[in-house]
Parts: sequence; structure tokens; C-alpha cells
Amino acid sequence: MAMAAGRRSNARLPPEVNRILYVRNLPFNITADEMYDIFGKFGAIRQIRVGTAKDTRGTAFVVYEDIYDAKTAVDHLSGFNVANRYLIVLYYNVTKMGKKFDQKKKDEELTKLQEKHNVTKEDLDEINRPQKKK
Repeated sequence: MAMAAGRRSNARLPPEVNRILYVRNLPFNITADEMYDIFGKFGAIRQIRVGTAKDTRGTAFVVYEDIYDAKTAVDHLSGFNVANRYLIVLYYNVTKMGKKFDQKKKDEELTKLQEKHNVTKEDLDEINRPQKKK
């Protein structure tokens, strides 16, 4: 056991590896206890957050105590079948997740501006339509 721990501390991990996993394609009715059963086999878990809102259903965040346990979970659970759904297990990436939410915020802001200035879809299509050369 001591040799395995020593070997783990010397192993070099890729930069994208971290303790936080982002899980997609989960069954909508999965419980936190079921998530602990599935992911707990690979090490101590600090936290699991299962998405319950309309746009986050079927996703979860799993936070491991140890980065090597998180890596083992990704290696073993990517493509794992749960209730006839194949899990997509990724390392949480702040920059990618931030961009996704920023885009949603920008879209909402654009919609508010269009409503405020009475700009319709037809107006936008007319503006974006290529001009014919005379």
C-alpha cells in the first residue's frame, strides 16, 4: 500500500486533470445516493451536486478529495451505462463552463435590447441581407 501511495505522488498528471468532475447524460431521476454508490467506488467524495433545474437536469458535479481518485473515476466511468444511458464524465473546466454561461447572459441582454428598441426578427433579416449591386 505504501508503494502505491509513493508511486501516485510521483506520477505526472496532464494539466486538465482536477478533483472536480462534470458528468452529463445522467438519467433525470437519479438520486444523490445512487451517485455516491457509482462514484464512491473510486475514492472519497467531498461533494456531489445533481442538476435539478430545467436546463441542468441530467448533469452533476462530483468533487473528490484526491485528484488521483478523480482521474481513476474518469478513466473507468466515461461511457459507463446507467439506466440505458452512457455517462459522459469530464474534468470541470472553468473557462469552458464560464463561456457557456456568458453566452446565455449575452443572449438575454440582446433580447432585452431588441424589445426595448422595438427591433423585430424581420428588421434584423433586412439589415443582414446582402445588398444587390446596381
